[in-house]
Amino acid sequence: MPGRFEGKQALVLGVANRRSIAWAIAERLASEGAQLAFTYQGERIEKNVRDLAATVDTKLVTACDVRSDDDLDRVFAERVRLNDGARILDRALAEAGTRAVVFTGGTGVAPRDVTPDVIAPRLEREVPGFGELFRQLSYADIGSAAILSRALAGIAQGRIVFVLPGSRGAVRLAMEKLILPEIGHLAAEAVKTR
Repeated sequence: MPGRFEGKQALVLGVANRRSIAWAIAERLASEGAQLAFTYQGERIEKNVRDLAATVDTKLVTACDVRSDDDLDRVFAERVRLNDGARILDRALAEAGTRAVVFTGGTGVAPRDVTPDVIAPRLEREVPGFGELFRQLSYADIGSAAILSRALAGIAQGRIVFVLPGSRGAVRLAMEKLILPEIGHLAAEAVKTR
């Protein structure tokens, strides 16, 4: 049975450790199905907050000084970006003719790079070979910087979903070497019942 907060999202500020009132609230929200985002104030407690957030499968953990309007604006903008990725995928999947969805950008390792974090939980099955091969091919082009990519692919509601880096070179590489040669095959396999 879905929890009371299934499909709802919450931004949790003020977690310092397991004894924080904010953490108790966050655990309850998560147990009822809420998707959570956390902030921390200062490097001293960042690891604590990240470790706690990982136990409730959060999509966003970011620094925020609540006394700073700029920090608050940035955090809310990041939260909106998370919502946008999920909404875009939902809309695309709702379209009867959609066989594939391609996202570009936000696949790095910086705190603002959240596209894989938003999309991966919505996939019913991942296609790990895509990300592996993409990074291998990227290595031939850009060297060791290829390890920074969290490109991925998977299946959601019988459709293939790709998450690519935002650079032109990366998109061209993925499209020409991987997606276009295999899109028909992948789309057909995504809906096979036997």
